[in-house]
Amino acid sequence: MNNMTAAAVAERACAPQAALQVLPDDGLQGTLVGRAWVPQGAVPGPAVVALRPEGVYDLSAHYPTMSTLLDTLAPAEAVRTASGQYLCSVDDLLANSLPGARDTSRPWLLAPCDLQVVKAAGVTFAASLIERVIEEQARGDATRAQGLRTQVIGLIGQNLADIRPGSPEAMRLKALLQDKGLWSQYLEVGIGPDAEVFTKAPVLASVGCGDDIGIRSDSAWNNPEPEVVLAVNSRGQIVGATLGNDVNLRDIEGRSALLLGKAKDNNASCALGPFIRLFDGSFGLEQVRNETVHLRVAGADGFELRGINTMASISRDPTDLVAQTLAAHQYPDGFVLFMGTLFAPIEDRDQPGGGFTHHLGDLVSIQSAWLGGLHNRVAHSEAAPPWRFGLRAFMANLAQRGLLQGTAL
Repeated sequence: MNNMTAAAVAERACAPQAALQVLPDDGLQGTLVGRAWVPQGAVPGPAVVALRPEGVYDLSAHYPTMSTLLDTLAPAEAVRTASGQYLCSVDDLLANSLPGARDTSRPWLLAPCDLQVVKAAGVTFAASLIERVIEEQARGDATRAQGLRTQVIGLIGQNLADIRPGSPEAMRLKALLQDKGLWSQYLEVGIGPDAEVFTKAPVLASVGCGDDIGIRSDSAWNNPEPEVVLAVNSRGQIVGATLGNDVNLRDIEGRSALLLGKAKDNNASCALGPFIRLFDGSFGLEQVRNETVHLRVAGADGFELRGINTMASISRDPTDLVAQTLAAHQYPDGFVLFMGTLFAPIEDRDQPGGGFTHHLGDLVSIQSAWLGGLHNRVAHSEAAPPWRFGLRAFMANLAQRGLLQGTAL
């Protein structure tokens, strides 16, 4: 991978990105909640915050964790009626939550989930399904991808989006592909009855808007995965949504699906944010089902990649993915669920036939009309700030701030 020098990456990372949009297209009209690191006070720590036209308000005295807030009977109403403590203006919070703009003496956004398990559904779109088959056939070798792409599409076609997973039509296609020796474990979860659902990151390990997003230094073929992410409470109710980047190391997973953990769960490899938009009178599941997510990757080498993820093209309904996640497990603190992506970049970056891969310092922007903008710069997982703030540190911090007394988490 033809990466920038460490000095060049550091210099570019220090430049604020003032033009980046973080709020949704309708501004602050929705019910927007997030988590922010608040450095002020005797004990700095993470706070559950509401973004309102009049400013950013700390709701931690009412809801010490995001999990607590999402478990209320009516989260949007709970946010509207909670007074909270004024922290700063919305503009100040957002400006301090962009890549290279961090002033650690002022609040900034964190990933909007805390105690929730971070789950992800894979191979939920036909286009990405074909690319997963190609990764497997190429054994993680990007130089073989283009030739295999022509062959696979010639046999499978590009109309998989018309096939409902688990239907009789899907099972007939499965039999045909098995007969041709082309059946794949990715096709099994792509058109079979059972969805692929895996754990993307440990609790509290996700990064937020403005943080570095990590790829392993031993990966030479990787890409962003722009996704809509559902916020689900302990009762299995979908109560809101956010954006996510399910970073994918194509060469590592392509060698073997048993390397999924190594390909998916690394330091700083899961970005979420900028905040959760709660379901209310103006935003709900129908907006999620029809949302379009835009991706832009801007490299220091002048390379630019754009793509879209249209939720209307998903093969499985969001409620089905949630039901399958809940089928054999309980989530007493709730979970967030990446719903997969239509986007699979194939544009050549470094050499003909090599496809796309990240360079250090890439600015990755994921944007949608209802959910706002999530912006991160690419770094090696080994060089990104290490994850230190785990559950013990979180509980100790809440206790030191007096937020564990007389209230449930």
